[in-house]
Amino acid sequence: MAKPVVPRELANLDVDEAIAHYLSEAGDHVALSFVDALERAYRHLSRHPASGSSRYAAELNLPHLRSWPLGRFPHVVFYVETEECIDVWRVLHGARDIPAWMQETDGT
Repeated sequence: MAKPVVPRELANLDVDEAIAHYLSEAGDHVALSFVDALERAYRHLSRHPASGSSRYAAELNLPHLRSWPLGRFPHVVFYVETEECIDVWRVLHGARDIPAWMQETDGT
């Protein structure tokens, strides 16, 4: 059964930042392709939450943290599956210092 995907505030800000970047650097088509890739990732995670990688879980001492790449885009969705939903913490560019960025919190 599919679970709802619920992005946190920081995840939404990450997405807004990526869209703004693609709009200014690559145009509408690429920005829309990014949104499509994100929506596909969210649909996939909704149905198959355990399919994400647990690579960063030990490094960040977050045992249930998983990540899922956005296909041809260099972004990664970081999330935790709860009983109620897929809790999306961040959507980060893969070239960033992921552990440092993940430790920023939005209070939720």
